Amino acid sequence: MTNQELQALVEKISRESFHQPFCHQASFNSRLKTTGGRYHLSSHDLDFNQLVYEKYGEPELIRVIKHELCHYHLHITGRGYQHKDREFKQLLKLVGGSRFTPPLSTSLYQVYRCQTCQQEIKRRRKINTARYVCGSCQGRLKFLKTIEM
Repeated sequence: MTNQELQALVEKISRESFHQPFCHQASFNSRLKTTGGRYHLSSHDLDFNQLVYEKYGEPELIRVIKHELCHYHLHITGRGYQHKDREFKQLLKLVGGSRFTPPLSTSLYQVYRCQTCQQEIKRRRKINTARYVCGSCQGRLKFLKTIEM
């Protein structure tokens, strides 16, 4: 999806769900890592994380767009636009926007197996198998693989 297609989608959702026009810029921002989107208070522009579209598809992107448009329309009209405000929560529920972005990043885990008791051990950081042993039986550990979780 290009920025022009995103702009058209945001304008369409704003008209259909909020019955108000979206008169500013919407674009993908590759610097967003943990959040689905962002509303700029000063310029009223919207940024979106392209990973939401790539990983979860258009239905989840539409929910994130509705979330950011709630911030946009409430702030423009001078009402409570923050996550803690009742008006924001009510409008978000009414239009069907997402409250939280689904997980965007994955963690890598190192998998080890005890050579004595065959227990699998998953660690985020690599460990020195010559120095560390199994916590259950003090057997030697062997590196198996790296997995994503």
